[in-house]
Amino acid sequence: MLVTSLLCLFGFCLLAQRPQSRVTGQPKQKSKVYLIKSNVLRKDAKSPDAQIVVGDVVFRHDSVYMYCDSACYYDKISSFEAFGNVRMVQGDTLFLYGDRLYYDGMTQIAQMRMNVRMENSSTTLLTDSLNYDRLYNLGYFFDGGTMMDAENVLTSEWGEYSPATKQSVFNYNVQVEGPQFTLTSDTLRYNTATKVANIVGPSDIYSGENHIYSESGYYFTQTGQADLYQRSVLTNDGKQLTGDTLLFDRALGIGKAFHNMVFTDTINKNMMTGDYGYYDGKKKYAFATHKARAIDFSQGDSLFLHADTLMLQTFNLETDSMYREVKAFHKVRFYRTDLQGISDSLVFSSKDSCLTMYKDPVLWSNNQQLLGEEIKIYMNGKSIDWAHIINQALSVEQVSVDSTLFNQVSGKEMKAFFEGGEMRKALVEGSVRSVYFPMDSDSLLIGMNVAESSILEIYLKQQKLQRMVMKPKTTATMYPMSQIPKEKERLETFVWFDYLRPKDKYDIFNWRSKKASDQLKKNVRGPVELPNQHLFNIK
Repeated sequence: MLVTSLLCLFGFCLLAQRPQSRVTGQPKQKSKVYLIKSNVLRKDAKSPDAQIVVGDVVFRHDSVYMYCDSACYYDKISSFEAFGNVRMVQGDTLFLYGDRLYYDGMTQIAQMRMNVRMENSSTTLLTDSLNYDRLYNLGYFFDGGTMMDAENVLTSEWGEYSPATKQSVFNYNVQVEGPQFTLTSDTLRYNTATKVANIVGPSDIYSGENHIYSESGYYFTQTGQADLYQRSVLTNDGKQLTGDTLLFDRALGIGKAFHNMVFTDTINKNMMTGDYGYYDGKKKYAFATHKARAIDFSQGDSLFLHADTLMLQTFNLETDSMYREVKAFHKVRFYRTDLQGISDSLVFSSKDSCLTMYKDPVLWSNNQQLLGEEIKIYMNGKSIDWAHIINQALSVEQVSVDSTLFNQVSGKEMKAFFEGGEMRKALVEGSVRSVYFPMDSDSLLIGMNVAESSILEIYLKQQKLQRMVMKPKTTATMYPMSQIPKEKERLETFVWFDYLRPKDKYDIFNWRSKKASDQLKKNVRGPVELPNQHLFNIK
């Protein structure tokens, strides 16, 4: 058996290829590799520079001890090839194990092969091919490896590890498995002391319902906190938060985005943008400010809304009575091709599907303007069911695009009812006054009708007036077009806010204040000029 072992060993010695130095002209160490112990020592007749050593072999180089079952020892070049139960010990902190080792004492590089295990404090590195550079205190593998510490398990095709700094670098098919997360990447730096992963390439982090995509940043694996850059993305339950800088806390479920923030709800098909955004995945709460904008793309035509601050809140979580509220406050402006509006603040609640506009709200649709002290719009799915204009209600309709004539209705409150997205009926109550320009069948103006009553009902079809009913008592006057008194053309509360109207989706950011002369006026009922009272119908 001994002869057979020696012949096999001799064959390995002849076939082994010695690695070259790392850098041409690199200074070589003067210290020598010593053979401390072996059970058998003999010369190799075919290789006079080699010595065959077998049984309990021990080498020493400076303070490093290396153990094996057998070896080819090259005394002149301070190198050896070791076989079987190979072990390398550097102080009391670094232990390297494997089946085969080539050690070059001149370059201080150890090449360990087959079933390799490196141990350093609480870190263990497993691979089949590892080179350890003593001069730089650096170990690296290139044929797949696994590194484990007290918290995480890392795998990749290529990697390096520094026992001195505890810093490691991994490339190609990198994966980090932790107790509460999984990280995959193409390139990653990781510190086994701090447990911080430095993301330097396209990476994905999964933890519960949270998914992070980032190409640059830091992930603190123990706390689940992340500092991310270069348009990183946080996804949670159909919500996405993106920013130039993104901060995330896994334990709290909170993400913060800075600069060019985008928060997208892919389920409800809407989004918020701004220079700062905040999202709490556990409470389902979102917040945006600094050039804040909301976009609803749930219908064919997107609605764009701007306010100083945008907020999404969820109430009664995990119950059957859960509902959401979207709030926009201060300097609200919104635009859609068929609908525009402004107000100081706005709230939409899914509890009653009601959108409420507060303080000086104004709505425009085509050539019509609606305003009051408060406007409530009740939704039926994605379409309007009915709208309620409360206090100082005023409806103004431009007769034609370039006309200076306006149909006008004012009252204490208005209610508008819709079917299929079109208004079919309007009800005006309390001190109702109207100015209306009826037309004949050829769309020529007949005159101007001025009327007052307590209640006004308006019926429409395909957005065209079909009938108007005023009750119970009405005063009305019809003026021919050539005899219209100038002072009767407009109600005392008339105002045309066309200069405030958002022109497009970009104009929502340009706040314009009302003129002092255009503030809401109280609806004062004027003196009755004509005694005749009747039910007023236009067909």
